[in-house]
Amino acid sequence: MNHVNVDCVLDIKASLGESPIWSEKDQILYWVDINNHLICKFDPINKINSIINVGDFIGCFALKKNLNIVLALTNGFFELEQKKGKISFLCNPKDNNPKNRFNDGTVDSRGRFYAGTMSLNPKNKGEEPEGSLYCLHPSGDIKKILEGFYTINGLAFSPDYKTAYVSDSAPWIRTIWSYDYDLEDGIWSNKKVFFETHKVNGRPDGGCVDADGCYWMAGVSGWELVRITPKGKIDMVIKMPIEKPTKIAFGGAKLDTIYVTSIGSDITQGTNKQQPKAGGIFALSIPGIKGINFPFYG
Repeated sequence: MNHVNVDCVLDIKASLGESPIWSEKDQILYWVDINNHLICKFDPINKINSIINVGDFIGCFALKKNLNIVLALTNGFFELEQKKGKISFLCNPKDNNPKNRFNDGTVDSRGRFYAGTMSLNPKNKGEEPEGSLYCLHPSGDIKKILEGFYTINGLAFSPDYKTAYVSDSAPWIRTIWSYDYDLEDGIWSNKKVFFETHKVNGRPDGGCVDADGCYWMAGVSGWELVRITPKGKIDMVIKMPIEKPTKIAFGGAKLDTIYVTSIGSDITQGTNKQQPKAGGIFALSIPGIKGINFPFYG
């Protein structure tokens, strides 16, 4: 599907734009530039993007109902009070490898914040994977859920929260798995291969699910987005004007705008003229397709 208009709504040239979340409360797109340690807030109405430098890699984050931001940084979870600009330490998994940082994350409808780790130094095939998935409960307790990942990504839930998704972006893995999810107890079980991405151009980066239950994969290094049905079949491929889209969020008053973050550094040599707005925030819409509200933490 190549006739979808994709607009750059914020030409900001982020080094590593990631983790967009649409806040229904203030109608703002929150996102991060991991490498530059920035939490960002983009207002699509007035086109203003405000930033806060937190001084560390922000893998992912979650919003609370009071719009405080829970950050997954290199050394654990922190809370940013937006009104005061104050950052407070919450907790760090006891077994968190100091050579890791947090990467992708998501929140379930009971307010649990799931965040995965990856090595600060990229691993090669044959080396042991060191990434794990942790759950920060609303109570503040933290628990390891899964382990054995190189580059954890693609975390998302089906609209009914009965299915959980996670991927590994390592070039020799590039697989998305699904799990049966027990929302009551937060238990992941019955792991299955949902989609094996060697058959498409991009590796699986951030993921999200739309109101129809279809999974959207940002095909990093593939110049595309891929919509996959709940049965694991390709439904739609959207060509992007950037090589490295990283994650998707549905936003806007009707949740019918698809926002996409991207990487502006570390692009393939010689492609600069093909993607002059790499690192920007992009937006597109497709008739009949909309998202679901992203839950608050806590």
